[in-house]
Amino acid sequence: MALLNAFGSVFSIVLMILIGYILTGKKWIDDGNAKLFSRLVLNLSLPTLMITNLMANFDKNKLLSLGKGLYVPFASIALAYLIGKLVTKLIKVSPGRRGIFQSIFFVSNTIFIGLPVNLALFGDASVPYVLLYYIVNTTFFWTIGVYEISKDGTGSSTSIFSKDTLKRIISPPLLGFIFAILLILLEIRLPKFVFDTCKYLGNLTTPLSMLFIGHTIYTIDIKDIKIDKDMIALLVGRFIVSPLLVILIARPLPLPELMKNVFVIQAAMPAMTNTAIMAKVYDADYKFAAVMVTITTILSLIIIPIYKLIL
Repeated sequence: MALLNAFGSVFSIVLMILIGYILTGKKWIDDGNAKLFSRLVLNLSLPTLMITNLMANFDKNKLLSLGKGLYVPFASIALAYLIGKLVTKLIKVSPGRRGIFQSIFFVSNTIFIGLPVNLALFGDASVPYVLLYYIVNTTFFWTIGVYEISKDGTGSSTSIFSKDTLKRIISPPLLGFIFAILLILLEIRLPKFVFDTCKYLGNLTTPLSMLFIGHTIYTIDIKDIKIDKDMIALLVGRFIVSPLLVILIARPLPLPELMKNVFVIQAAMPAMTNTAIMAKVYDADYKFAAVMVTITTILSLIIIPIYKLIL
């Protein structure tokens, strides 16, 4: 039953992508709508989602006590990033998708799919560990990941410490994340009507992102989708390298077994859906990003039970 529930969470994502695909075919969603979706997700729904998710599941003591477990996701994601960067050069990933390649290689869909999957597999006790991994994962994405993706679109070779990079990093989702952390540490509770408003707006994130991906998939000529070295390398990185790094790093550490298992599942999740959104924002190869998000999401139906059996 647990595995069926886990599959259900992935099927719902795939179904929303399919709805976006169908609505595009019916001319309900056009390029203008898709651009609006990406703006709404980036500037409105994602920041509010950060606030409600963190504040609903963490208090000051829990946030501080879980700090010892931050080493595993931080070390594993950082190593995955370095490996992804090396692989990008070794297989000579084409310009326009190098940052996308690296982002998909080292960060995963820890909240939209990771949270419901872990809930189904391990129950409510997994939530703090899910969000612990999520904190590190989302920080890496909205800093290094977005920086690399932005270079795909602009062709910029400016330093990550430049003024332009700082502007890219200080994005609305990251600001929402920082704001939530500060509120938790200062033990400030938002008024209920404000929190509820943020919750409703945050709930738009997943459906809008999936509809956007469905629209993008519709615009892709199926004949142009080919299994190439970039795709194979990304699948290996996402489903084998990333979780394996977590296993190797976490095994000798005196951490709760549930925490280790949740981290492995989180690392084995499909590509972060916001990769396609950010690729669109920066005029990078967003079609490649959307295809990889969809393929990894579908393949996760097979990967989830495999890792469940291993654990």
